[in-house]
Amino acid sequence: MTRPVLTLTNAGGPEGAPLVVLGDSLGTSTILWDEVVPALRVRFRVRAFDLPGHGVSPAAGDAFTVADLADALAAEIAEPFHYAGVSLGGAVGLELALRHPSLVRSATIIASGAKIGTAEGWHERAAQVRQQSTSSLIIASAGRWFAPDTIAGNPDLTGRLLHSLRDADAESYARCCEALAAHDVRDRLGEITVPVLAVWGGHDEVTPEALAREIADGVVHGRAAGIPGAAHLPPADDPDATATVIADFVSEIERTADDTA
Repeated sequence: MTRPVLTLTNAGGPEGAPLVVLGDSLGTSTILWDEVVPALRVRFRVRAFDLPGHGVSPAAGDAFTVADLADALAAEIAEPFHYAGVSLGGAVGLELALRHPSLVRSATIIASGAKIGTAEGWHERAAQVRQQSTSSLIIASAGRWFAPDTIAGNPDLTGRLLHSLRDADAESYARCCEALAAHDVRDRLGEITVPVLAVWGGHDEVTPEALAREIADGVVHGRAAGIPGAAHLPPADDPDATATVIADFVSEIERTADDTA
């Protein structure tokens, strides 16, 4: 099996500052972080990656797991980093914390879960995309992704995100679905010693508060936080709150490290 290839984008930040790596949700691209990055790069160096066949990452040649995505990302980064990811990107963060704890200084897991949905549901979606393309998901995804007023309030960003879904490689998207079908680290949360912040959106019906609480309660050093005005894509629904929860958590971890050095 060939490891998936993930393309990272350098979003800037002060030289020598702590590195924050951002992971996207299924069907989106680094566009998801466009309104969060400006606040983060004031204090941190920021890089973001696209999932296989999404954004600028090449299409997947073989099947892969969420663990494979974590390994591929770790292979691209040669220094310790703080991680923040949404949905599938959050699942990647849990695998990073399990498989590469020496690289991951903290993990902010947003709108995600130790297990997300059902295997049957993910396999059905994979089959739909292979038969009808990712365009067949746009209406349903718009309803899941965004809080009630976000599309009207920010038509440019939400429109670009839905175009990212339309433009995603169908086979790669389907393989991401199959990776999520197999994703289940509920029994391994206690092995995670990396500091974890699990974040939920108040309108999120895909990965509600209970899944964030499960992560926060299950890991060794975990906590949970909510963004009331957000649904399944908090960086799009409330970029200011998303930037704040990430920046505050990362800054706290950095201060703690300095105090114990």
